Amino acid sequence: MADVSVRPAGPGDVTEISRIQVETWRQGYQDVLPAPVLAALDPAAIADGWRAAVASPPSPRHHVVIAQEGDWTVGFAAFSPDPDALDGDPGPESTAAISVLLVEPRWGRRGHGSRLLAAVADLASADGADRLIAWVPAADTSSLQFYRSAGWEADGVQRSLDTGAGSINELRLHASLGDPA
Repeated sequence: MADVSVRPAGPGDVTEISRIQVETWRQGYQDVLPAPVLAALDPAAIADGWRAAVASPPSPRHHVVIAQEGDWTVGFAAFSPDPDALDGDPGPESTAAISVLLVEPRWGRRGHGSRLLAAVADLASADGADRLIAWVPAADTSSLQFYRSAGWEADGVQRSLDTGAGSINELRLHASLGDPA
């Protein structure tokens, strides 16, 4: 059995996090993101953003976790209180939003995504959240299938993001944490 784990990201993980993001988006999001967006991805600039997220998160409820197999970093997830709560939504104190959950494609189908999702659920629950959400591009059928296989559902809310090179339509998925009763 492989040595697999999920742990909080540290400053030494930032280079791998940004590499995984760039490689995964370029390989797995060719049909999701416009080509100019993918071509413009700058690992150094992305690393700067992750460095801040890992080293000095805005609150104790902002988390970045990484998945490992042996000594290899194979994926990561980041989540925080819901920054975009809509009218009628539970507040950010009870909802955690996954901003990204990626597993490098060559490490796919080994349970890393499920382990990351379970770690997110555990940490968010410990932070007091009782609901998780994630915005997923409607064209990202792999991610939609992954979340749905874990029991997540679309809640009917959609949005369109302007990338500067085209629009991306996203669906909001959600899952309840803990006992619904």
